[in-house]
Amino acid sequence: MTLHDSVRYFTDETHIMPCLSVACGDAGRFACERGGVMDEAGTPLTERSIFDLASLTKLFTGLTVMRLHEEGRLDLTRPVTDYAPQFANLAATTVSQVLGFEVALTTAERVDTQKTPEAARQQLFAIRPGEVTGRAYSDMHAMVLRHVIEGAAQETLLHEVHRIILNPLGMADTFCVVPQERLADCVRYDREHRIERGRYILREGIGPGMPHDPKAARLHPDLAGHAGLFAAMGDMVKLCQGLLQEKVVSRSTLIGMSRNRTGFRREDGSYQQYLGAQCYVRHPVQYFSEIPVYESDQAIGLSGFTGHHLSVDVGTGVFVLMLGNRVLNRLTVLLPESGKSITDYGLNPDGTGQVLWPDGRRVWSSVDYVHHKDVHFHSSVARTLGLPAQR
Repeated sequence: MTLHDSVRYFTDETHIMPCLSVACGDAGRFACERGGVMDEAGTPLTERSIFDLASLTKLFTGLTVMRLHEEGRLDLTRPVTDYAPQFANLAATTVSQVLGFEVALTTAERVDTQKTPEAARQQLFAIRPGEVTGRAYSDMHAMVLRHVIEGAAQETLLHEVHRIILNPLGMADTFCVVPQERLADCVRYDREHRIERGRYILREGIGPGMPHDPKAARLHPDLAGHAGLFAAMGDMVKLCQGLLQEKVVSRSTLIGMSRNRTGFRREDGSYQQYLGAQCYVRHPVQYFSEIPVYESDQAIGLSGFTGHHLSVDVGTGVFVLMLGNRVLNRLTVLLPESGKSITDYGLNPDGTGQVLWPDGRRVWSSVDYVHHKDVHFHSSVARTLGLPAQR
């Protein structure tokens, strides 16, 4: 299977995504393929197309924290309130604990349901720490880190992202606020379909250049930290190669980011998530790992709800990128009613296929798309890079 075959599988064969761009390489070379359409009008995906990075934004936030630490401007062992006193409940919580998801962070009400950006900020500032008892990964940590960065640097997060990452790497096609003249290049993420315990939900009205993530959209045009950046594939290649070339942070810092901070095997045999510094790290069970099989234990990885994968591996010196769109006119979430499975809604056991919507339309599914990546994406990457596809 080639990279071209991988793109065709997700776009033309299964219709999991209307469009997909993939790339892989090392510090000096890369291969790239793309295909599909970026909007309902059928506009072809091009090298200028701009993707909503969703949770890949967390990597920019994490890297900014680590660079400020390297510069001696941010001490990871100090309390959050030393840099962001508005988080009064985090006076006994260190920056490092937030960076590595080592504490649970919860708000009394959802940030995205607040009526104004100011109300959303006040809800965030009242956040409380707790013990991690379930899923450790959360958007809230990066949202707190945004304010830690701004307190340490005395500049906005976006300013520091430009200073540390975008400007040095020449990433001119990465934005928080997409310029008016580039909105036509934005991949559309509107009309997301969900089925949750019998409720049929359709999210509409997400225009070009607006974050798909509700919390990031509520705080837009501010950069929230966990989501909200947009970029073309070429810029994301520059980021990955820049990391491998140590143009953003040092090699030792990248290796430090890949250290497991949360993962362990529970007494019942199940596993807690394996997370590093605002990223995923290798899980001992490959099925649960965001780090592909051909990368080492020194890799960092992230995914994005809108259909993305990024991993950078200091150990093997390679990077992998998948920028897609699993949202536009797609069923993204299916939580069956009690006693039912996804096949009862017309889907295949692997989550592909179509469901019948109450208005008579048939909607393609991207449910469980992540489990198609190993067979239909990472295998093609391994072949392209000449790396083993099995451990």
